[in-house]
Amino acid sequence: MNGHNNHINPFTIVGYSGFEWFCDREKEVNTLLSNAKNGVNTTLISIRRMGKTGLIYHFFEHLKQEKTMETLFVDLYETQNIKELTEKFASAVYQKFPEKKNLGEKFRKFIMGLSPIITYDTLSGTPEIRFTYHDNAQCEQSLKSLFMFLEQQNMPIVVAFDEFQQITSYPNTNTEAILRTIIQTLKNCRFIFCGSNRHIISEMFTGSKRPFFASTQFLALKPIEKEKYFTFIESILEKYKKKISSESIEFILEWTRCHTYYTQMVCNHVFRKSGKELITLEMVKWICKEILEEQEVVFLQYRNLLTPVQWELLKAIAQEKEATALTRSSFLKKYHLTLSGSQRALTALIDKEMVYVENLRDNTYYYVYDCFLSRWLEK
Repeated sequence: MNGHNNHINPFTIVGYSGFEWFCDREKEVNTLLSNAKNGVNTTLISIRRMGKTGLIYHFFEHLKQEKTMETLFVDLYETQNIKELTEKFASAVYQKFPEKKNLGEKFRKFIMGLSPIITYDTLSGTPEIRFTYHDNAQCEQSLKSLFMFLEQQNMPIVVAFDEFQQITSYPNTNTEAILRTIIQTLKNCRFIFCGSNRHIISEMFTGSKRPFFASTQFLALKPIEKEKYFTFIESILEKYKKKISSESIEFILEWTRCHTYYTQMVCNHVFRKSGKELITLEMVKWICKEILEEQEVVFLQYRNLLTPVQWELLKAIAQEKEATALTRSSFLKKYHLTLSGSQRALTALIDKEMVYVENLRDNTYYYVYDCFLSRWLEK
């Protein structure tokens, strides 16, 4: 272990820290590698905080080592229209290829032709590009030019668009068609379209009337297998000369449902608060309780944002742990809900991404989206 890692918490919550601190996802990485090498575009779907972005950076790290492809990550989450998409895309390319590199120099010359306004973020120092366009046609032209610039490079480029479903909410409704028209002509670029709103992103690629219909291979991100996560947690703590009991790891994985963000968060706290003594189940439970207390302010805020029926239904789903038949009279009676009220409330909770639905072969399950909120509501 490198000396400089001694005081860094190895359980990353944000971003990506490298191969050593990344758990599993081998199958997914292999699929992405195979798709990229064979010119297949991928739609990567998962609920939020399952480690989508981390997986992309991990996959990019593999490509970096192979030195066969360039990579580009564009987060569309905050974009509101096609102009902002174009600016985000241009900024990502500009940041990716420094001027000192041959490609960076070419891009600088190219981007100047689009007369941009280049500013630098005061905190991070990263360049941001703005355009003073007056109509969408100019944006489309620039977007097309950007893709064409990438297309002409001598190395294939893998472009990952995060939160790609965002483009469906742009006021100019034909953004999907514009992008699809440009993308289908490209030979040198591969794409990964990521999304956390499963309903919208699925519809974009499976709806037969949609521009992107049947143009990609689907990859759904599920929780990491319990055994693999168990070994990972144990071995990392061992590297740092920390000992943990098996039942403690079992409890963490059960309590966080092996959901990447929440598991990492608990382990991050456990790592931070433990010394040389054995990490016991009691200690882990105390840390979990502490996490919920820290978040309580936020959780109480949710209660003010939801109607009483929505709040009661949310609580009921949390208490069931794996809620299934929400319309069954036994469920409604148990939690003092009415059929019509809870049906409306459920739709609203799914829309607000407070509840997510898992369709498995045998049944449909409902879960509270935020795992910590779910554990807090159980009490």
